[in-house]
Amino acid sequence: MRGTSTLLAAGVCAGLLGFDASAQAAADMSLTRLDCGTPQAPTAVNQRFSDTFSYGDTKIQFVFSCYLIKHGDQYLLWDTGHSMTAPNVAPKVSIVDQLNKLGVQPDQINFVGISHYHADHTGQVASFPKALLLIGLGDWNAISAPKPAAGVNKDVFGDGSVIMLATPGHTPGHRSLLVKLPDKTFVISGDAVHFRENYDNNGVPWFNYDRSQTLASIERLKGLVKTFNATLIIQHDARDIDKLPAFPAGAK
Repeated sequence: MRGTSTLLAAGVCAGLLGFDASAQAAADMSLTRLDCGTPQAPTAVNQRFSDTFSYGDTKIQFVFSCYLIKHGDQYLLWDTGHSMTAPNVAPKVSIVDQLNKLGVQPDQINFVGISHYHADHTGQVASFPKALLLIGLGDWNAISAPKPAAGVNKDVFGDGSVIMLATPGHTPGHRSLLVKLPDKTFVISGDAVHFRENYDNNGVPWFNYDRSQTLASIERLKGLVKTFNATLIIQHDARDIDKLPAFPAGAK
């Protein structure tokens, strides 16, 4: 992907805005969910997803979701799901083919934003070689260098409408996404939380990179949801699919 190193270096010192951007998005915007993996049977979550084993016999239907954000004539693809060859969980239709149904070609994707480096979020990233990769510096360093650095927010389009949020904990440089459409705001979780009970009860998976960062990031998400009266979309929770129109429609 072009510009990866340049973007990460620049991200530390430039192009970083808070949430007080003066201009609300005037561009034509939409948010569309893409299916990025085949849902499996409901999963028992007690052992893996709570380091205090607080979920008992609860089973959750996980899904694998990616999102296309249209901003004027530009596009951001958020996460790229499982690869088409992933055993047991491969998507039935590739992201490229789903974009085709929307009249969007791979070369039209300006940015690919990665919430974190796990395989179910990066599997089809190679399909977009001309896009600019947006990934948390901590995650980039985790896969390319021995010493992670502190993360920051990234204003993707420069007008405050789409902001990558530093929500570390699941991984060192984990990111979530704030999308401010003209009439509604969404927060897309990445894997900062995996399902509603994680979010409601501050559940921390045992395999997360850092427990205290995870809890701080969950609190940050809750604060953002409250501040912006936003709709939280938990990417792996099947119960959140209906918060957006069914593909190929998108929220505007």
